[in-house]
Amino acid sequence: MTQTPVAPVSAGPFGDSAPAPTGAAATQADSPLPRRSRSRLQAYVALTKPRIIELLLVTTLPAMVLAAGGLPHWRVVLATMVGGALAAGSANALNCYVDRDIDAVMRRTGHRPLAQHDVSATGALVFGLVIGVIAVLLMGLATNWLAAGLSALAIAFYVVVYTMLLKRRTAQNIVWGGAAGCMPVLIGWAAVNDSLGWAPLVLFGIVFFWTPPHFWALAIRYREDYSRAGVPMLPVVASPVRVAREIVVYAWLTVATSLVLWPLATGWVYGVLALLSGAVLLAGAHRLLHVTTHGENAKPMQLFHLSNSYLAFVFVAIAVDTFVR
Repeated sequence: MTQTPVAPVSAGPFGDSAPAPTGAAATQADSPLPRRSRSRLQAYVALTKPRIIELLLVTTLPAMVLAAGGLPHWRVVLATMVGGALAAGSANALNCYVDRDIDAVMRRTGHRPLAQHDVSATGALVFGLVIGVIAVLLMGLATNWLAAGLSALAIAFYVVVYTMLLKRRTAQNIVWGGAAGCMPVLIGWAAVNDSLGWAPLVLFGIVFFWTPPHFWALAIRYREDYSRAGVPMLPVVASPVRVAREIVVYAWLTVATSLVLWPLATGWVYGVLALLSGAVLLAGAHRLLHVTTHGENAKPMQLFHLSNSYLAFVFVAIAVDTFVR
């Protein structure tokens, strides 16, 4: 296996000791990115990474619909969506706080509020903690304490396990750390039923296996960014062919898991749509492997955007199937 050396990182609990880039990398990293004009409010909103929150909520509502066998009570939906958005925003803001050193080094993240000094580190930390507490309390008081506990667990897992423990230490970071992004389906289910079961665990599995190919496609595109920051994402430490092969493996696991839901909790509408969308995802993953193996110009962002559409489509299919049945 061909490996690319990554600068060692000896990070403290808040990630303040990433290595300073040298040579050409230092020149690029030290060149300030054009400053974005944003208000203080916009800066704090940007800390929550709204586009990521949107995708998380896309998986939450269909899980709630499946749990209820139809549309849940609007108060439960509203509390769960608002609480879920605040919980995800808290995790993302705290992630920005912990990763502020490498965000300033990476071109992809150099526009984030802390990298641009639009907000203070202390302000970001307090903001992340406060909205996290509000999220958990809202979820507990408006739905139930199982959903609230899962929300707190999701925040802690993303910040502590993924960001602080795994991200800078292992190429398997996104595999296990990505479990935090699977929590919204459990939270949504628990908010409706105050319990869990096999169906929400399968939903969890779909998102769990989907995460590595989705994120590795992005990491291929920004491989130099991660290498410069000393983050051992798989595309940094492994050969392109190995990365493409693992993407294919996880794509197959994603589709296989999605089909388990068919006999367990859904009907033929979901089954057909899951098969069709799964075939498209697998075609995209195998196409990336083919061009990578033959040394052709790979376009990983095509798979990245395709995977976004796939996940949204599968969860919309869950909701549609539930209403049809």
